[in-house]
Amino acid sequence: MQAVDTERAQQSESGVSNAGVKGVGPSSKREKSARALHKGLFTVVLMCLVTALAHVAMVFLHVAPANHVSKRYSPQVNAWVYPLFEQNWRLFAPDPDSANRQILARTSHTAPDGSVQVSGWFDLAAVDSSAVEHNVFPSHTAQNLLRRAWTTYVELHGGDDAADSDRAVMLQQYLRNIAADRFADHNSGPFEFIQLRALTLPIAAPGTAASKRPPVPVENRLLPWWKVTRHGN
Repeated sequence: MQAVDTERAQQSESGVSNAGVKGVGPSSKREKSARALHKGLFTVVLMCLVTALAHVAMVFLHVAPANHVSKRYSPQVNAWVYPLFEQNWRLFAPDPDSANRQILARTSHTAPDGSVQVSGWFDLAAVDSSAVEHNVFPSHTAQNLLRRAWTTYVELHGGDDAADSDRAVMLQQYLRNIAADRFADHNSGPFEFIQLRALTLPIAAPGTAASKRPPVPVENRLLPWWKVTRHGN
């Protein structure tokens, strides 16, 4: 009897020991998975934090007064900020136009017989004016897209329309695409080239006599022909 009891005790202890050993596998895998998930989450949070700090630093250098650091890293700062994160304070200090400006566009198309057909001038700015006038909530696109594209183009190109920087090339393409898209919406005909013309007109003085006289343009700027497709570029 004593031998039988001893054998049963040994079998019982062996079963408990084996059960404990078998239970180590799944528990260990869960712990490894939890540690891997924790490390992955920590890495993602750390990357987001580093990116946020880098973004804040870049924007700060962009809007801060010129200093040694901002001048030294100007190419990197501009590459990060433009064109998606440009900062300005026009929300708090509006910069309305001090003159009426007409931005006109015309296109050219080479016919199958080799003749070049040039369209008439189409007023791009008039489309925005009609969308803003009598509209209680005019869109930002109608108010500023074309106007800001033109003013920034003039700032970067001066009077000779020469693109001396990557940003100037980007703004030239941006303005060209806006004009091509709007002209395509206005005219369904094909075209390969587009040309812009800007007329800056003084704001008429109040009074009936002054309003009857057509304003004389103070600037008549004609840009070169640009090769485009119907949807830009």
